[in-house]
Amino acid sequence: MITLIRDADRVIVTPERGGSIVTWHRGIRPILRDPQPNGLGCFPMVPYCNRIAHGRFMFMGQSFDIGLNAAGSPHAIHGIGWQRPWHVESATKDQVTLSLTHASGDNNGGAWPFPFTARMTYQLSDQGLTITIEATNRHGSDAPMGIGIHPWFPREAVDAITFEANGVWLNQDSVAHSHTQVPAAWEHRAGRAVSREPLDNCFTGWPGLARLPGLRMTASAIFDHLQVYTPANAEFFCVEPVSHAPNGINRHAPGMTILKPGESVMGSIDFTPSRRGL
Repeated sequence: MITLIRDADRVIVTPERGGSIVTWHRGIRPILRDPQPNGLGCFPMVPYCNRIAHGRFMFMGQSFDIGLNAAGSPHAIHGIGWQRPWHVESATKDQVTLSLTHASGDNNGGAWPFPFTARMTYQLSDQGLTITIEATNRHGSDAPMGIGIHPWFPREAVDAITFEANGVWLNQDSVAHSHTQVPAAWEHRAGRAVSREPLDNCFTGWPGLARLPGLRMTASAIFDHLQVYTPANAEFFCVEPVSHAPNGINRHAPGMTILKPGESVMGSIDFTPSRRGL
């Protein structure tokens, strides 16, 4: 594990467990949830986000079966980066850069037929934490790519999430299947309590700004989708900036980013906490 420290911020990163964040505290206040044993506070999603239905898809006229990679899920979920050890490229007191190399046909932690490399940096600053993810196609021809992060936030009864969006995906069998305007009951523009109707839905047309209790989250334009997960009676909730909708590879639009050989996709997410709780 690697501990990043800057002023009141303390972030614990575990390269060997998916390049993930275990915890992040600002003074006595947990910004990310304090996970249960074997849990995590935030992990990267690459080369796809959320779910691929039943672990199967078609790409460029060819059928692929990547299998299932999480116990209890009937779908492939969250990519493979969160299940692989990452290499530490560099580390200082307040920054660490990690990398991951995936070879075609490598089935450790879930198959993915296209080789790629990924690089991720966690950087503490006076404002908060920045997470930057870059993924590069190492396949000999075009290949799909998606990136995102999956943070878990501690939940209190009064918590609310605020953001704008112009649409949302409705689910069937835990997979997005139809796109619609945001229902009034799911509108977050003026803030929506986490304790209301549970959600596990992907919002589209997200302009890259969300406000959570005591925290401001901003993201690069590549992250124009926001997955919101607010399960009932849980001690956490998730607000996940992602580059595409769930199961996007099985739809013509909006699908995943298609990269030519050697091309990359990159984006950053900034988390700026308020000063309360120091």
